[in-house]
Amino acid sequence: MNIWGIHNDTLTSELIDEGFVSLGWDEIGDLRDVPNGREGLKQLLASLYPDAKWRSIANQAGVLYRFRDEIRAGDVIIAPYRPDSTINLGVVTGDYFFAQEAHTHRHRRSVEWKKVGLPRTLFSQASLYEIGSAITVFMVRKHSSEFLAALDSIDPSIDAVASAIDQVSEQSPEDDATDEPRASRIERHTRDFVLEALQRNLSHQEFEEFTAALLRTLGYQARVTQYSQDGGVDVIAHRDPLGVEPPQIKVQCKHRTGTISAPEVQQLVGTQGPGELSLFVTLGAYSRDALMIERQRPGLRLLTGEDVVTLVLENYSKLPERWRAEMPLTNVLVVADEA
Repeated sequence: MNIWGIHNDTLTSELIDEGFVSLGWDEIGDLRDVPNGREGLKQLLASLYPDAKWRSIANQAGVLYRFRDEIRAGDVIIAPYRPDSTINLGVVTGDYFFAQEAHTHRHRRSVEWKKVGLPRTLFSQASLYEIGSAITVFMVRKHSSEFLAALDSIDPSIDAVASAIDQVSEQSPEDDATDEPRASRIERHTRDFVLEALQRNLSHQEFEEFTAALLRTLGYQARVTQYSQDGGVDVIAHRDPLGVEPPQIKVQCKHRTGTISAPEVQQLVGTQGPGELSLFVTLGAYSRDALMIERQRPGLRLLTGEDVVTLVLENYSKLPERWRAEMPLTNVLVVADEA
């Protein structure tokens, strides 16, 4: 059994809903029709992309070859999901196939997903470095024990999965610069650092205060409601200085990295009066049913942990020193990925 990491930033919920992993390169057609292994793939790619550098052709052929020929049924798949900063774990159940009728990403393998929506903060930074590979399909070797522990955890709760990971992460090798630093790796490390700092350094009440401060950097007037007696509303925000002109924005904060369910979102919606807006802020993600409520409910916005991190990075210099001290950052120039 091998453990593979696969990056896919094109498809979203269909990967989990329909049970597969996939690659692009749709113009190539069915890979089973390409003979002579890796060399055959190189020749095909060179003919399709005559202006591409040979090193790029070799790298692309390697990805396609691994996906078609080296992955086997029973292998474990680690699939980082960038939009909400989570990780999905599954097991390959079949051979490569070409989904001719699919609108994109037709190169596919069936997967039985075992654990989905796991927060990145559950895993050590060294393991996150390893799955931050610039290659689309890659083998995970050094820190595979953490992902296997999460996969094998009988109790699916976040606390139980975290405990299982912690037990093996202490025995994992230290990160010895598996890959040289580059822009995307440093950016991902920074985002993970901010998310973990917000989770570990703040209490729930402080997270409410931080959310109000973040809204103020965006130009809103924001105040925290009385703690523990807020009726599901943690922060009130307005555009006007006095807070008397509509619309009023009611904000609910959840200081956790797990998945927010539909009933939790519905509780906030229940507080929304005529002409009012509502905002849900969490460090985690949302269930499919919760996202459906957002699509159907005007004036409702759901912010994931990844959204919060983006707002922090875009407005970091405007945040009060109190919050910048919890996640100290500095501006640097780094080597671009294409270099």
